[in-house]
Amino acid sequence: MTDQSREQFEARLHQIGEERYHDKHPFHHLLHSGQCTIDQVRAWVINRYYYQSRIPMKDAAFLSRVEDHRLRRIWRHRIEDHDGTGEGTGGIERWLKLAAGVGLDPEYVRSAVGVLPSTRFAVDAYVRFVREEPLLPAVASSLTELFAPKIHKDRIAGLLKNYDFANAETISYFQHRLSEAPKDVAFGLEWVLEHAISQAEQDAAAAALIFKTEVLWSQLDALHSAYVAPGRIPPGAWQPHQGLA
Repeated sequence: MTDQSREQFEARLHQIGEERYHDKHPFHHLLHSGQCTIDQVRAWVINRYYYQSRIPMKDAAFLSRVEDHRLRRIWRHRIEDHDGTGEGTGGIERWLKLAAGVGLDPEYVRSAVGVLPSTRFAVDAYVRFVREEPLLPAVASSLTELFAPKIHKDRIAGLLKNYDFANAETISYFQHRLSEAPKDVAFGLEWVLEHAISQAEQDAAAAALIFKTEVLWSQLDALHSAYVAPGRIPPGAWQPHQGLA
């Protein structure tokens, strides 16, 4: 196989999203159309929090390996987007507002006690991947952000239309990501396109992006299995009516 042109390689990355991004998962269709029960929404909030809480840890692990101060300077704002720059700011705090809005105790959610084993394994694998893999696949794994704006727009519209808990405060996380994610992905995509020159480098970047889509997809598989069908909740995972405010 010959090296792909920059345009062909970028098209290849977009095709991965078209085929594999988790906006196509049945759980999201249920959620966005208002067909989830409040307990299914709560299960999603609890498990997705674990992912959200590990994103800045993932980025900190990445930064610890970057020798180029220019790359560090650009990348570090991702941590601030999630952790905030002061008390009560940032994506994690906004997610906890969603948790409170659906009737959960934010401190229970923060504890991660009820997280599904599969969620924990998938998210921890992602953090480990970014911490240990070469910089190119580590950056490429973040490119699922290419496909995020559509799912955030669909989620905002679907939650506001179908659920009483949805309002400007409880869905503020998604509103903020509409402006935060594009700047992240614009830099990340350009960096990957610039550094993935050989066929081996392009293949590694594409494989990293596929891996990340699988991390996201597997979390929804676990949610669907535990709280939709067949409804088999693993030992230790959140049981409905636990952790309520």
